[in-house]
Amino acid sequence: MMLRRRSSSSSAKGSTKRRSSRAASFDEFGFAFSKKRQKKLQHRCHDYSYPQPNALKVKELCELLSYWNGSSFICRNQIERFIRIGIPPALRGRVWKCLLGVDTVRVSSDFSYQTCLSEIRKPLVDLGVSEYSIISAITTLSDKENDLGLGQTSDTHSAAFSSADVALFRQIALDLQRSFPTHRSLMGDSPEAIEGQAKLFRVLTAYAKYNPQIGYSQGMSYIAAVFLMLLGEEEAFWALVVLLEKPKYLSELFDSSLKKIQHQALVFQQLLKHRKPQLFQHLEKLGVSSLHFIMQWFLTLFTSLPCWDSVLVVWDLFLLHGLLAVFRAGLTILQLLEPRLMNMTEEAAVLPVLLRVPVDVAQYSVLIPALWSTEVQEWEISCMNSVILEETAAEPSSEKAKKDSPLPQRSDEQKEKRPAVEPLEQDRPSKKEVEGSGGKNVFARILRAAQRYLTDAAKQSTAAKAKTSPPAKSTPAVSRQPKKRTSVSFTQAQRRRSQKRQSQNAAVGTDGNGPFPHQDTDGGTAEDSSLAPLRRLRSGPVGRVARRRSGVQSSQGRSLLLRRSSAQCQKPSSAAQAPAPAPAPASALSRDPNQASVEPRESPQRIPSPGRPPLAERSVLSPYSGSEVRESQLI
Repeated sequence: MMLRRRSSSSSAKGSTKRRSSRAASFDEFGFAFSKKRQKKLQHRCHDYSYPQPNALKVKELCELLSYWNGSSFICRNQIERFIRIGIPPALRGRVWKCLLGVDTVRVSSDFSYQTCLSEIRKPLVDLGVSEYSIISAITTLSDKENDLGLGQTSDTHSAAFSSADVALFRQIALDLQRSFPTHRSLMGDSPEAIEGQAKLFRVLTAYAKYNPQIGYSQGMSYIAAVFLMLLGEEEAFWALVVLLEKPKYLSELFDSSLKKIQHQALVFQQLLKHRKPQLFQHLEKLGVSSLHFIMQWFLTLFTSLPCWDSVLVVWDLFLLHGLLAVFRAGLTILQLLEPRLMNMTEEAAVLPVLLRVPVDVAQYSVLIPALWSTEVQEWEISCMNSVILEETAAEPSSEKAKKDSPLPQRSDEQKEKRPAVEPLEQDRPSKKEVEGSGGKNVFARILRAAQRYLTDAAKQSTAAKAKTSPPAKSTPAVSRQPKKRTSVSFTQAQRRRSQKRQSQNAAVGTDGNGPFPHQDTDGGTAEDSSLAPLRRLRSGPVGRVARRRSGVQSSQGRSLLLRRSSAQCQKPSSAAQAPAPAPAPASALSRDPNQASVEPRESPQRIPSPGRPPLAERSVLSPYSGSEVRESQLI
């Protein structure tokens, strides 16, 4: 019986050891496995699905980090390719240091981290508080803060601490309890957890001393804790400095009054209104504002997501592209949640889903491919930012105008003019029209902001080019300017040409007896206004050939006319001596049309017979019209 009891007691001890090991077991990222009862409270998933690169890719990444240059486009492009493939957890700390340039900032700064820590420890000693037991000293710090506020302490001048130091220590100690309570470095009373809490307290207090304008703000504890998971204590401090002070990252998010984060939440709200108008209207109808969930997402940089492998990829992309990746990640999560949110009809059901993103949306295989396919451009954010600035600038002016202008009192005449019957519901604008007009106004403001952004970018680029490049010599090819078109239209030029031709023909075709029908350069009779479309035939290649042929004929016709006019002048002298010739028969006047068309082509040496009528008469009696002659010449 004794042996059985011993064996049973030994088995009980082994079972307790197993239970304790199970209770203290952690996953590969340092988060404790939670029990079934605590899964809903902790909201943490341990089923990771991130890709693991092969040894060749790891070797290439190590070579890239060895010759890393942050200003090189090739290096940044290569690191983005490795982020898409998947960065090994063992090398992620080195990648973050290279992306942030921690070593260069630490070397170039005059601030000494160790000296700052020695200055921090002096007020802690005076307060009787240790950095390794800062969480248990919260009550002591709160009591001391109350005493300083009431002015009960008499040795405030001789003490090395102030009321601001006590308030800072107390606020950081309170946030230490909320920062990743299930992570190995901050969980429980183990030596590792106590050391991790002391490191986090020192980093946050040192930054508050380094930049007193910002000091300590909510959300900083989560960011510093993530850095401490992958970097050393001093490296985590300088990484926090770079992240909170560079305009590329979080300098537009953190301040003591939290006005910057509220402004960025409104910018994201405008982006959501522009990209997802139906979802925005649905959330607005339910009374859910973007400030309710965007502030938590942005201040903690999505560390509240249940899948930690997805969180790390979001951070990789954020450290590469800056604040633009934060807007990109928030928009991606809302796109994935849109079908689920559109089916909800109550605010109480929407907010928990947004504050605690479901696991099926946050897992790596779902969130990260959607994140790579979502694009947010820098000009979009700048346009939304300018729209918010215009709205905030217009609100105070409208409020002042309302205060300054007194309400007009209605007179009896205005009351009489007021219609007794209100307009029908059909005449009133519907809600959709009002929403549409508001959307148009927002879209117009976005367009104006985009135009201003593009003009500013163009000015900056031209100014940079003017500074860098010397003034180039003006070449004749560049200085040439295109010839301006004449103000005279094509029809007016045609009319002028036809008038010149008519005047030339009139000068040639008139004699002492009277005018005869004018001929143009083509040898035909003068054209009427009804034959104006035929003038267009002269402008083409066929018209040029016709003009060349008609030039010879017209010269021959003119010489023939001159000979016949001189012959007619000599007729009266010869008529007195010789008898008058017999009149020509009618058959001579009505000749074959082919002969009539050939006769003007006679050579100038040929003398016409005295029995034939002059050319003027024959041209009048010719059966061919001016248009027919021209067509025959063209053929």
